[in-house]
Amino acid sequence: MVFDRMKKENFEQIVYCNDPKVGLKAIIALHSTVLGPATGGCRMWNYKDEDAALTDVLRLSKGMTYKAAISGLKWGGGKAVILGDSKTEKTPEKLRRFGEYVEKLGGHYITAKDVGIDCEDLKIIKTKTKHILGIEGEKGSSGDPSPATAWGVYHGMRACVKNAFGAESLDGLTIALQGLGSVSYYLLEHLMADGAKVVACDIDEEKVSRTARKYNIETIRPEAIYDVRCDVFSPSALGAVINPETLPRILMTQAKIVAGAANNQLATPEMGDALMRSEILYAPDYAINAGGLINIYHEQESIGGYSRERAFEQVRQIGNTIAEILRLSKDRKVSSHVIADQMAEERVRKASE
Repeated sequence: MVFDRMKKENFEQIVYCNDPKVGLKAIIALHSTVLGPATGGCRMWNYKDEDAALTDVLRLSKGMTYKAAISGLKWGGGKAVILGDSKTEKTPEKLRRFGEYVEKLGGHYITAKDVGIDCEDLKIIKTKTKHILGIEGEKGSSGDPSPATAWGVYHGMRACVKNAFGAESLDGLTIALQGLGSVSYYLLEHLMADGAKVVACDIDEEKVSRTARKYNIETIRPEAIYDVRCDVFSPSALGAVINPETLPRILMTQAKIVAGAANNQLATPEMGDALMRSEILYAPDYAINAGGLINIYHEQESIGGYSRERAFEQVRQIGNTIAEILRLSKDRKVSSHVIADQMAEERVRKASE
């Protein structure tokens, strides 16, 4: 069964990491190393079962291949998940053991932070592997990738707004922001400065309170976000939120754009086609949220060391990438997620010849 899934989507390697002594259960997926080392963060999540964890890590690692490819980076796609509740089951012993598994891959996989794994966790992991990036506070580090991701999402959103409304800014537009994690926290700064009205939600009341203390925005119950009258629906939490149940509700809001920071926003590829038929512009998730990856890439690849200015300038170009995807989508009458896939796959194909 697992080999069938790997063959279908061209996965190179899946590593199951198991250590009963420390309670570690983790999966590392390497989708592709054609363009370079498989790079992607480590997520710790309380999955309902092991199959759900496998499905998540496969989708995320494949997305990283496409994200790196469409961004012009010399990296492949990888991802890791640690099974468990990050608030109650995370221990230094588990993190160090995970680092040992990463080290055994000899640089074919480079890890970083993701949901449930923070900077202090990365420092613990680094005691066991050198194949790790994005540790805030360390010399030469690109630091927290969240501001860069937010910068890219903002410029991608502006490209969508220009295409849909002919507007040069977000002034006067309403954004329904689903999720108030680290990326959204920084994204809000750009949205508010650009004159947007934001209605937001999160399942974590602490994040809602933190955001409300800094920004004057309306917050609502998480389930109600799909019914907010808006111009832009912005999925910025977990994936698969554009699905047969939610799409009819989003259509009722009169939203013209779906653009956000979350990975794997479409529950199925058919949802991308459904958005196009409904005349809603969709910014492919791995193209618009690639800012964090681009930023970390500059930590390793820039001549003379990491430069925030150079990194953020490349991140800003995400707006141009989204504009090109939307242009080709319109010209070819093909949904934007298909166009983005074609662009990414073409780069990988050329590199493998």
